[in-house]
Amino acid sequence: MIGISKLYSGTVEPSDALRYGRRSSELPSHLLQFSKDKKPVVVWNITQACNLNCVHCYARAVDRVHEKELTHDQGLAVIDDLASYGAPVILFSGGEPLMRPDLIELASYAVGKGMRAVISTNGTLITKDKARKLMDVGLSYVGVSIDGMEPVNDRFRGKKGAFRDALTGIKNCQEVGLKVGLRFTINRMNVDEIPHIFDLLEAQHIPRVCFYHLVYAGRGSELVGEDLGHSETRKVVDLIIDRTKDLHDRGMPTEVLTVDNHADGPYLYLRMLREKNPRAEEVLQLLKMNEGNSSGRGIGCISWDGSVHADQFWRHYTFGNVLERPFSEIWSDFSNPLMAKLKDKKNYIKGRCATCKWLDICAGNFRVRAEAVTGDIWAPDPACYLTDAEIL
Repeated sequence: MIGISKLYSGTVEPSDALRYGRRSSELPSHLLQFSKDKKPVVVWNITQACNLNCVHCYARAVDRVHEKELTHDQGLAVIDDLASYGAPVILFSGGEPLMRPDLIELASYAVGKGMRAVISTNGTLITKDKARKLMDVGLSYVGVSIDGMEPVNDRFRGKKGAFRDALTGIKNCQEVGLKVGLRFTINRMNVDEIPHIFDLLEAQHIPRVCFYHLVYAGRGSELVGEDLGHSETRKVVDLIIDRTKDLHDRGMPTEVLTVDNHADGPYLYLRMLREKNPRAEEVLQLLKMNEGNSSGRGIGCISWDGSVHADQFWRHYTFGNVLERPFSEIWSDFSNPLMAKLKDKKNYIKGRCATCKWLDICAGNFRVRAEAVTGDIWAPDPACYLTDAEIL
């Protein structure tokens, strides 16, 4: 996760993170990516059920509840363990998390245990009443997935009216004071929608957007051919930076992040050097604090059936199940060779990544993409768009 607005627009300084000692338990949410201990943010896919059928769904969500979905009591036990382990954030996802009847109770319990609770949703089921209840239990954030304006988004979602319903859900959150933002997955089928997404942020007064690079997992694995080429990616990242700057220059500061391609960090820094930006070295320091991709270390995933994964995209490899051992025990068990290597994966990266001068900042990027394309977990991430000259 690269905070474009934090870094390029100067809304965060290195001293901001240092002031809190860079401990996950002490850092406010906007600084959490700069933590030193990397206590895992845990994505919990609480259900596989979804009311939509998105073409790029990493979870291959379906229109029915999975037969082995964790029960309510089992979910409470998971939250107890995560809270005592020190996981700072639990992200309720799916499928569509609002399809699960006890979502609000689970979120309330997590908040009561001192965790930040957020949800990742398609937004279409957020009624006025649901928004009020989510606000009342202390939910920190609602991320609504929108992948373009109405025609494009509805095609992605597999349902006519999904765009309008999502906007209604966003409005319902705003009316009760619940922080809400957008999630957008970049690919060739919707890349031209990005300027319109920025227009939507401005028109609807939406304070946050995360632009996700495509990860080849779930139904997304069928879209490898729709991923952007390297030159296209560079243009898109430049566009995101430019539009972020424009908003800030016009007095409308918006939190803008790119996610799932840590080449964005060095790319941003190199651009700032070319522009002779006086904050370039501070940005480099913040990128070093970020440490790049954190699958299996600073982010983890629990599936609807209790399976534990390195991240929400790495569903084909399971480290264990919370019904057999607590997440905290599974996450700390270095007898699993892959778990041990992911904790310090820079020592195992191959090819151009192994000799890249940005390895400490990127941490080798996404292993799932490398494996999907090459069959080798430790091969270079094919989505890295930095040139050989830029990484030497």
